[in-house]
Amino acid sequence: MTIRDVSLRSTWQDERNPLQRFQRFNASTRKVKFLQTLAQQFAGKPIDWEQLEEALIRADLGVPMTTRIIKTLQEREAWSLLGIGDVIKAVREEIAWILPADLTPICRANGKPTVILIVGVNGTGKTTSTAKLAHYLKQDGQNLLLAAADTFRAAAIEQLDIWAKRLGVEMIRGQYGADPAALCYEAYQAATKREIDFLLCDTAGRQHTKTNLMAELQKVKRTLAKLDPNAPHETLLVVDATTGSNALSQAREFHSTLGLTGLVVTKLDGSGKGGVVVAIQDELGIPTRFVGTGEQRDDFAPFDASEFMANML
Repeated sequence: MTIRDVSLRSTWQDERNPLQRFQRFNASTRKVKFLQTLAQQFAGKPIDWEQLEEALIRADLGVPMTTRIIKTLQEREAWSLLGIGDVIKAVREEIAWILPADLTPICRANGKPTVILIVGVNGTGKTTSTAKLAHYLKQDGQNLLLAAADTFRAAAIEQLDIWAKRLGVEMIRGQYGADPAALCYEAYQAATKREIDFLLCDTAGRQHTKTNLMAELQKVKRTLAKLDPNAPHETLLVVDATTGSNALSQAREFHSTLGLTGLVVTKLDGSGKGGVVVAIQDELGIPTRFVGTGEQRDDFAPFDASEFMANML
């Protein structure tokens, strides 16, 4: 597959709007203060290693990363004299090493519609995130089509239809209970005929533990691959930052089934932790592509690792 990076950063990374760029991402991460919480907990005290381990795990950084951080600290000379400043420095260095410094939010396939499959469990804001991504792409001048492949909830079809009309974007829809794979097949054919740049397929929310429902997503992928061996070109999992370690469990199962290419993290502005972003990247190598920052269509931004880290303390 021939892939080229495209400038899909819209006004987000437009140097003419640096203040808007900062405000939008800063709004989403202003509460991600788990290092500040650490500093307050251990200020002026010797490090209690058991309490430190518990604090890092509660921040959703994950057991592997927590173990590495503590091991790194305890291998230092005079480790028993370390203070919280040394701990915070070690955590920041570990996170900086894990998170990609520069990540293109979306790559576009040459010559054919770029297919983005959007998946997730119920209640994460998946359909709304699909609409926000559509708005983001349209603002960048991309021609796109929505596929309402969440055919098990009539309300989901109507919700996406409302968004499509609001955004001025075309949408392919089927009957309630229709085969999602067949609908995505039809949508791809329509996208090809209309010379669409991006096809966004919103799928039904499902619990990652339900093997029959996960198998249905595999069918969608196989069906799309009949039209383009490399489709879907992006498979994005929408996760809710406030669910903490459960989001990591979701990512494991969806990645095992589908091969994820990125995350859309919602409600990061409502979480005081945010470590799940780091834990998923660390364990599975799946980068966070976008973050949801609110309910409006503009409340959506590409993930910026440096600003995420700057807001942690």
